[in-house]
Amino acid sequence: MPAAPAVPRQARTAAVPPEALLDALPSRRVGAPASAPASVPAPATTPAPPPRPPLRPGRLPPRAAGAPFTFGYAAVLAGTSLVAARAAPGLVDALHRGSSTDVAHLAAAPVPVLTASALWIAGGVLTPYTLLFLLVLAGLERRIGGVRTAGIFLAGHVLATLATEVPVGLAVLCGRLPPASLHRLDYGISFGVAATAGALTGLLRPWLRWPALTLAAAVLLAGLLARRDPLTDWGHVIALAVGVSAWPWVRRWEQVIAQSEQIPGNNRLRRNIESA
Repeated sequence: MPAAPAVPRQARTAAVPPEALLDALPSRRVGAPASAPASVPAPATTPAPPPRPPLRPGRLPPRAAGAPFTFGYAAVLAGTSLVAARAAPGLVDALHRGSSTDVAHLAAAPVPVLTASALWIAGGVLTPYTLLFLLVLAGLERRIGGVRTAGIFLAGHVLATLATEVPVGLAVLCGRLPPASLHRLDYGISFGVAATAGALTGLLRPWLRWPALTLAAAVLLAGLLARRDPLTDWGHVIALAVGVSAWPWVRRWEQVIAQSEQIPGNNRLRRNIESA
């Protein structure tokens, strides 16, 4: 069989049409590759802050770093109690009488005498009111802040004092009491503590709130029925009612503080202290 005639290499290459060569090459995209449509991020929404849990008995023990008003005030009371324990009896009696929120002092200088009256613990620093003072003021301050806690304490102290002393002044004017009643010795922190305790019960869980409030009311009413010091005992009941009437405010203030703690960087130090 005769051999096929040899075809030059150039002829073999030229015999392939250019279109076929182009079709055999991988296709190239012209221009920049089309990027996938960017997804539009959903608008960032700030989640609602979770409700702050009510107070539990385990959270009641005070911490000095978390309650500066309470422990600063306690330091002042410790100083005045030391003076009352170490100073001469005549000097202590003069200081107590000068701080008494009786009718005569209230009529002459109400603001200084109301302030001075709250600087003493009746009976000294070893009375049960000292422990109750630390527990309820520190517990309330850690939930609503020092300024608001001071406002609750001051409201109970002032309103209960006026509610008990004004009737005494009117009774003296009407001749129902002797003029010596205008100088009745009255000083101490008990009215403010009772108001703060009443306000704090509004932040407790219901299973603890109502027994605690019932126990406090029962103790105060027992003192009232014993008639040892009717005016002071009535003042305690009134102060407790002042604190209970502040429940809507203390709950709202607690929510405001809880919401502010959800803001990044806001009150971070306070959160770290309370969680320590």
